[in-house]
Amino acid sequence: MNEPVNRFYDPQQLRTFLAVAQSLSFTAAAHQLGLRQPTVSQQIRRLEEAVGRELFVRDTRSVSLTADGESLAGFARSILAAHEQAVGFFTGSGLAGRLRLGVTDDLALTQIPRILRGFRELYPRIELELTVSQSGVLQRRVESNHLDLAFVKRLAGPVPARGALVRRDQLVWASIESTRVAADEPVRLVVYQAPSDTRTAAMQALAGIGRGHRIGCTVRGVNGVIAAVRAGLGVAVMARTLLPGDFVVRPASDGLPELGEMDLVLLRSARAASEPVEALTRTILASGRPLAAARGS
Repeated sequence: MNEPVNRFYDPQQLRTFLAVAQSLSFTAAAHQLGLRQPTVSQQIRRLEEAVGRELFVRDTRSVSLTADGESLAGFARSILAAHEQAVGFFTGSGLAGRLRLGVTDDLALTQIPRILRGFRELYPRIELELTVSQSGVLQRRVESNHLDLAFVKRLAGPVPARGALVRRDQLVWASIESTRVAADEPVRLVVYQAPSDTRTAAMQALAGIGRGHRIGCTVRGVNGVIAAVRAGLGVAVMARTLLPGDFVVRPASDGLPELGEMDLVLLRSARAASEPVEALTRTILASGRPLAAARGS
């Protein structure tokens, strides 16, 4: 491409770029941002002109980041986080009220607490109430207006009308390194109580290749999953970026089937006060990848 026209990177274009980078879909990004797809394409084209590099490889069936696109994603998150801090510093004191947030227990073990601490510093007059539970419970509480915003996990698919995609993650088979998975034996699973998306994904994937399984442990929350897997009671299905530091992705030699993807999504109540919810949504999205799991034990 031509040399950069300028060195100013528009925050709106960067947000659009990250939405496409996270979903790898111009259509999904447009839906998430409430824009028309031609508008998304136009903003990406203008950003590429400003950068002077191609950011995506596109054909009729797929979208992928170029090496320059991968690099810009990191810079874009830093730029937007700094932009949000500046906005919060000069305008945050004007926002007040109560904000009821729900977060799944495994996401609560990531960098989310640090992000919320920063949000409270930027917006000290917003009273933040946190509920930690499972995705299905949190979604129902948003729908019944008992929560204003919830950070949940869903099997990959269309983003809900009142939702924002934070990122799309790969589901993987995970265990501690010493766990044995024998090809001629049923796979021992550590699963959540039904209903559970990861439980369903595991059983359907195994059934699809005609491989048996048995339940080594059934748990209610992520701490139970971590404890059971560390005890060697079986293999769990988890989002790749949420693996504890001592967990490993099972190798292809185990013969385990491919799993799908999972969306990490912000769901918003229809009756929530708009400004506090939008401020927290921007903060989480601007933080880019606030989802690295806590490492170690």
